[in-house]
Amino acid sequence: MTNAEIAAALEELGVLYELDGAVKYRVLAYGTAARAIRESPLSVADLAAAGRVTEIPGVGKTLAEKIDALLETGEIPAAVKLKAKFPPTLVEVTRVPGVGAKTARRLYDELGVANLEDLKAAAEGERIRELKGLGPKVEENVLASLERLADPGRGSGRVLLSMARPIAAELARMLREHPAADRVEVAGSVRRWAETCKDIDLIATATDPEALAEQLVASPLIVAAGKPGPNGVRAQTQNGIGVDLRIVPPQAFGNLLQHFTGSQAHNVQLREEAVARGLSVSEHGIADTESGETELCASEEAVYERLGYSYIEPELREGRGELAAAREGTLPELITLDDVRGDLHAHTTLSDGRNSLEEMAEAGRERSYSYMAITDHSASHGFGDHVTEERLWERIEEVADWNRGKRGFRLLAGSEVNIGLDGSLDYSEDVLTALDWVIASVHTSFAVSEKAMTARVLAAIENPHVDCIGHLTGRLIGRREPYGIDVEAVAEAAAGNGTMLEINGNPNRRDLSEHHGRLAREAGVTIVLNTDAHGVDTLSNMDYAVATARRAWLTPDDVANTLSWGEFKKLLGQ
Repeated sequence: MTNAEIAAALEELGVLYELDGAVKYRVLAYGTAARAIRESPLSVADLAAAGRVTEIPGVGKTLAEKIDALLETGEIPAAVKLKAKFPPTLVEVTRVPGVGAKTARRLYDELGVANLEDLKAAAEGERIRELKGLGPKVEENVLASLERLADPGRGSGRVLLSMARPIAAELARMLREHPAADRVEVAGSVRRWAETCKDIDLIATATDPEALAEQLVASPLIVAAGKPGPNGVRAQTQNGIGVDLRIVPPQAFGNLLQHFTGSQAHNVQLREEAVARGLSVSEHGIADTESGETELCASEEAVYERLGYSYIEPELREGRGELAAAREGTLPELITLDDVRGDLHAHTTLSDGRNSLEEMAEAGRERSYSYMAITDHSASHGFGDHVTEERLWERIEEVADWNRGKRGFRLLAGSEVNIGLDGSLDYSEDVLTALDWVIASVHTSFAVSEKAMTARVLAAIENPHVDCIGHLTGRLIGRREPYGIDVEAVAEAAAGNGTMLEINGNPNRRDLSEHHGRLAREAGVTIVLNTDAHGVDTLSNMDYAVATARRAWLTPDDVANTLSWGEFKKLLGQ
C-alpha cells in the first residue's frame, strides 16, 4: 500500500470523525498525520512492518495501530463502523470548497444531501439558503466549486512544492554521491519554486549513464520505475510523484537544464524571439537556420549569452517580461534568504502553536535574526485557543522580561488580530497601543461579497494600530479558493496609509501570491516576508516566502524585514 493510499484512508477517517461530532483536536490529529505520511519520502508500509511508523511526526501509538490494521486487512475498523452510520458519498460532499464537515452534516440531516448530485440539486433549487446561517452567497459558491471540480483539467496530479522539493533534493543528493555522477541538478517547476509541481525533473551528466539511472531506481524513495538506460529513466516515488531523470553529454548540459527548467511560456517566447533572429532553440542546442550548424552549451549562462540575454534566475522564467528585461539589462537584483533580518508572524502554545515563547524566540535567534514577533491569535479568530485581553497583557510583560539583558536580538510583543465583519479589531485601544506589532487578518466569514470584504480590510488598513495585513486573500492552495477582494484597492490604501502587506511563507498559502506581490510593489506597498510559524520546525517556511518574493520580482529594498532592528524600529515609529 502506497503512502498516498494510507494518507487518504486516515484523512477519510478524520472526516468521518468530524461528521460524527468528534472534538476538533482529534480531527486535526488525523489530518496532520495524513499530511506527514503523504509527504514522507520513505515507505510508510515498510516503516510499519519494522515497528518504526511512530517515527513519522504526528503518528502515535493509537494511529500506528490503525495503520497496522489498514495494512493487514485493507480497512480501519473505526472507519468501517462510521461508514455504516453515514453514506460513504457524504465524505465527497465535505471536500467541496466552502462546505466542510459541519455544513455537510447539517445538509445531510436537514435536507437529505448525501452526495454531490444532491448538493448540486439543493443549491440549484435554492434550498440551502433555508438553513440558518447560510444564504444565497453560499449556494453561489457551492455551484462555482462544483463546476471547478467537474473541470477535467483539475486534479491533474499536481502537488504542493513543499511535498516535491525535499524529495527532489534527496534524490539529487543521492545521485551526486554515485561514482558515475558528474553534474546533477533539479529542474522544472521545483527549481522555479512554483506553487505546485506535477513531477520532479532531474538533469545529469555521468561517466556511466546507465549506472546512474540504476542508482535512482534502487533508491528507497522509489516505488516503481521503467528500465534504466543511457538516457535516464522514468520512475515514481512512494507518495506518487513522477520522477524523470535525463542524462546528457556534458557539452549539452546547459541546453537541457534550461529547456527542462521552463516554464513553457518562457521557452515559447525564447524560441519565438530566436526565430526572428534566424536561430532555433531546443533542448538539443541552438541551431543557425541558415547554416544548419548547432551550438551546444555546457551551462545555462552560455545559452542566454548566445541568445543576447543576461542570465535569468529560474524564479523569473514565467513569460512575464523577463526576456525584455534581460536584453535591456534591467532585471532586478532579487532578494535572498540571507537578506531577511526578522520574522514577524509566529505562534506559540499560548494560542495554537506547538512551542513556547522561549523556544520560538531561541529558534529565531539561532537563525541569526535581529528581531522576531510573537503573534498569537486574538479572541474571535474562530479556532479556539485564543488569547484573552487579560492574558495578552501578561504576554506583553513576559516578552519584556525575556528581552532584559539580551543584546543583538529583539523579541516583539505582537498579536494576529482577527478583522471583524465591520473592520473592527478584537482588543481595546489600550492593549493595541501597548503592542509592538499588530498583524490583522481575516479568519472568519469568508463568504461575504467582494465589496464587503474589501471594505472590511480597508477599515483595518486605516486603523492606526495595524502595522500589517496578513495572508490577504485567505487562500489555501488546492484546498480553498481566495475570497473575493479588490487587491488593487487594498494595495492603494496600504501604500497610502503606510500599512504593510505580508507574503505568508506557509507553503499552503504563499499569500500574497507572486502576482499580487508584484502588483503591491508597483503600487508602492512595503512588503513583509513572514512564516506564520506554528512551531520551531516551520520557521524554515521563510524559504517559501523568499521564493514567492523572488517570483514577484522583489528586491531587498522592497521588503521591510530586510532592515536592521534600528531601521525597522524607526519604520514602526517606535
